[in-house]
Amino acid sequence: MFKFPKGLYTDVRIEDVYETKIIYSMGEIEESKERTYRAAFIRIFDGEKWYYNSISNTEDIQAEIDLLSQYAKPNQQIEENPVVKKFQVNKDELLKFEHNDIKKISIKEKQNLLKEYFPVLKEYEFIKHWKAYYVDRKIYKEFYSSKGSSVKFDNQTAGLAIKMQFVKGDKLLSETFQKASNDINDLRGKTEECKSFISKCHDFLINSKPVEPGKYTVILSPIAAGVFAHESFGHKSESDFMIGDETMKKEWAIGKTVGKEFLNIVDDGNLDGSGYVPYDDEGTRAEKTYLIKNGLLSGRLHSTNTAYYLDEDLTGNARAVNFEFEPIVRMTTTYIEQGNMTKEELFSEVKNGIFIDDIKHGSGMSTFTIAPSLAYYIRDGKIAEPVNISVVTGNVMETLNEIDGLSNEVEIMSFILGGCGKMEQFPLPVGFGGPFVRVKSLNIQ
Repeated sequence: MFKFPKGLYTDVRIEDVYETKIIYSMGEIEESKERTYRAAFIRIFDGEKWYYNSISNTEDIQAEIDLLSQYAKPNQQIEENPVVKKFQVNKDELLKFEHNDIKKISIKEKQNLLKEYFPVLKEYEFIKHWKAYYVDRKIYKEFYSSKGSSVKFDNQTAGLAIKMQFVKGDKLLSETFQKASNDINDLRGKTEECKSFISKCHDFLINSKPVEPGKYTVILSPIAAGVFAHESFGHKSESDFMIGDETMKKEWAIGKTVGKEFLNIVDDGNLDGSGYVPYDDEGTRAEKTYLIKNGLLSGRLHSTNTAYYLDEDLTGNARAVNFEFEPIVRMTTTYIEQGNMTKEELFSEVKNGIFIDDIKHGSGMSTFTIAPSLAYYIRDGKIAEPVNISVVTGNVMETLNEIDGLSNEVEIMSFILGGCGKMEQFPLPVGFGGPFVRVKSLNIQ
């Protein structure tokens, strides 16, 4: 397809993107637009340095290859370079979303999908302000390399989000109802679910009281568990943090015991959802990577470069937020695997604890912070009154060892607003989730 220069490693990543964004504020349309673009990122490696550029006109790819090659030093032994040898050679065409292509659905129909919720939102006088969002993205990616890779795949995500501000007297609560899927049909018929969510928010607004600070047994919902797996543990598994950092490598030594035998944390780009990435931006096939297996540190996430330097296998985690950036080590779908307890059994053994139902945000590396939005006391094994919590904090490694129960069902979440941020690359689509997770002791403030 392209004429690659001799004595150099070259790869080309092409992105063909379609996007829709619709916003209504209090029932009035604020934004409704569609956008398409086709662009490319080109890299050349001579064994010593990388040379790369992004272009918005794919007709110029060959000219850009030729131009970049003039800066590099041809190396007749380039195929023997250890980094180049590490690159996979894959030939595949994986088009999963031709039958339900979101590009074929009119923008009017997408607007009507949001309008289904307007009567629901107008029913509740304590919702003082709301915005409704519909966002979708369809992408075709192509990857070609001088080693012989030729990969093409598609992905799409559609989602809706309704941001609401609840006010009752001097109490205020901001919450978001959201749904996302690879199939827009999964977004239909969710108004009753939205009503139930609003009722829960209203009850929380009226009845929640400040928490009594201290250490509690805490049960994390699947979304809270997913945020913990992603923010507090997954980022530490991104191996570029370990290059040149002997302290980090020692702390993160493969085979180290970090939890009970039933604890498994996985990253896998093969799962449907917003983290679906069957091939990364270096043409590497996605793998199911156990970061923790049977309570032991068992893996980390890699680009080709980090896999070479740490002498480990590729995982398919070299990702760029879009064509303007080079790939760096990023997560795909990161989740905690299921345990062997029912949800009811997990709660029944807690005499006095906290249930984190939903969260505002989370962050952390060696230590972590989760800011809950909806939380409840657990009393004598039952979910009790709602409680206002500022933060949940802990040491990542200590908290992993404090996990003493997992429910037997896993929920994987997809999102359409926001995404994962790292360095200057934001927002990158990812997925995360888990079962209900019980942590024996966490600091609550």
